[in-house]
Amino acid sequence: MTTPRSNLDLAEIEAIARTAHAGRRDKAGRPYTEHLAAVAEGVRTRGGSDDQIAAAWLHDAVEDAALTEEWLVGAALPQQVKDMVLAVTKRAGEDLPAYTRRILDTPGALLVKESDLAHNADPARLAVLEPATRTRLAEKYAHVRSLLGLTPGESPVERSIQANTAKD
Repeated sequence: MTTPRSNLDLAEIEAIARTAHAGRRDKAGRPYTEHLAAVAEGVRTRGGSDDQIAAAWLHDAVEDAALTEEWLVGAALPQQVKDMVLAVTKRAGEDLPAYTRRILDTPGALLVKESDLAHNADPARLAVLEPATRTRLAEKYAHVRSLLGLTPGESPVERSIQANTAKD
């Protein structure tokens, strides 16, 4: 009889993500794994759970075809991690309102996407791009943030605390 495998731990998930994205570069020519690490760290510093950190490491894997959706479905991961990764995976031909609704409807996914957007829109990261590309991306990220209800300097964790305080 085979014992079911326990879920992958964060170190194993990080190693899978780094291997899956090995050799990829971002728009600025930097190793793509730097972006994954920054998003995972952003989730951690914003108070995210281990499941959210795991989803951060994997957030672009399916969208960028570094890993398949079939791999994700069969992986030894909590269902919540799989749900978050699929929620932040932009699908071909999908409009932004549908995409952002899915993120908002998936527990935990908003924090992952917020960290992703924060790193993508980092002025130092954008500064090395051509001016037209920099402007286009900054506008795109600001639009997605507005659809998600994110305001500068306020994380979903802070909004949750404020909402709960207001109820008391």
